[in-house]
Amino acid sequence: MEKYGLLGYPLGHSFSKTYFNQKFAAEKIEAEYVNFEISNIKELKNILKENPQLCGLNVTLPYKTLVIPLLDEMDEDARLIGAVNVIKFKKGLFGKLRLKGYNSDITGFKQSIEPLLTPSHRKALILGTGGASKAVFQGLKQLGVASTLVSRTPKEFCITYDEITPHTMEQYTVIVNTTPVGMYPNAGVCPNIPYDLLTPNHLLYDLLYNPDETLFMKKGEKRGATVKNGLEMLLLQAFAAWEIWHKKE
Repeated sequence: MEKYGLLGYPLGHSFSKTYFNQKFAAEKIEAEYVNFEISNIKELKNILKENPQLCGLNVTLPYKTLVIPLLDEMDEDARLIGAVNVIKFKKGLFGKLRLKGYNSDITGFKQSIEPLLTPSHRKALILGTGGASKAVFQGLKQLGVASTLVSRTPKEFCITYDEITPHTMEQYTVIVNTTPVGMYPNAGVCPNIPYDLLTPNHLLYDLLYNPDETLFMKKGEKRGATVKNGLEMLLLQAFAAWEIWHKKE
């Protein structure tokens, strides 16, 4: 039986485990998906040794960047983003196992947001500077949308929330929240942007999906903006991971 799994710490309730095991059952695929909750990325070596039937892994926090030195190669998107959330197992010379890193977040994000983009959506503000923001930045760049990152504190190549002016809001008609602000159980808060300057031309995309409609989205909707949460992106990145594991190279 093939085995797939998720590396992370802590894991708790895992979307990936539930999704893939339901997929295997529904499609009568002889496989299982398990969680590997490890407190140190160096434990990956033991996981590989103890699970010879492993065919692929997903990677979540805090290991999306820490796993990179343990890989043999990376695809171009993962290299540009500097984060890996899918590992494909390949056979190298003499059957030696080789690990290749990919990033399916960028695929899920692009496929999810692209149908909502119009010719007026040429510039985007990306709220947050964590790993997810890098996938969003590269995804928007590939879709022809230039982005600026927004940070709570001054950082190189970023602006702060205090520096968002009426002119900024007029120019940047796509706003993507990659922060955890507004996630359950703290659903009564939202990123600190000037919501009164939003228009029906704006598109607000929240990577969060719990709650279904964040305060960030509600405030955008009230001003006539198009809004979307991250649930479809989550599903699409899982589809992309499955395709990565099974595509011929």
